[in-house]
Amino acid sequence: MNGPDKHEKHPMEGFPQVCFIQNTVKSPNIIVGDYTYYDDPEDSEGFERNVLYHFPFLGDRLVIGRFCAIARGVTFIMNGANHKISGISTYPFGIFGKGWEAGIPKPEDLPFKGDTVVGNDVWLGYESLVMPGVNIGNGAIVASRSVVTSDVPAYAIVGGNPAKVIRMRFSDADIARLESVAWWNWPVAKITQNLAIIISGNVAALEGLR
Repeated sequence: MNGPDKHEKHPMEGFPQVCFIQNTVKSPNIIVGDYTYYDDPEDSEGFERNVLYHFPFLGDRLVIGRFCAIARGVTFIMNGANHKISGISTYPFGIFGKGWEAGIPKPEDLPFKGDTVVGNDVWLGYESLVMPGVNIGNGAIVASRSVVTSDVPAYAIVGGNPAKVIRMRFSDADIARLESVAWWNWPVAKITQNLAIIISGNVAALEGLR
């Protein structure tokens, strides 16, 4: 056997709160890798409700890698949340029409920070919040209820509001090795065969399996 079927919505028998969300998202602008799961006892299949202000006409994407663990209440704020801030008022008059059409902002009036990208093997803690355009590196950990306003380095542990680096999980040299090995891209049979090393702290042994 080589682990759970990545096509199953609920890979743990008797635990519907865990969902491989690749199999439930409907928006073409939300891209989720294999084996990434969302854990929510209320509605694990409803992950998309946590992706806010994600309007198709803006074209920004939420991209989440493989083998990520996403806790209940993790929220992504997308670029559609932005208001024009160069005028006296930030109120979005234009969206209501009926004589307020002059308030419709031009695209260049609105901040646009691009895609939000979460790497592979990332753990997003309970009720953490990720702001638009943020890039979270491979192997990072985001502490519960953190507000991520800027990019997170690979294999960093971050926490707080705004989230700051608490510590790095490995040395710079080992992080470079892990990024190069990229075990999350291996065939699942190879992952299964070498699981004991993947869950260990032995970076040298993992590098030797390339």
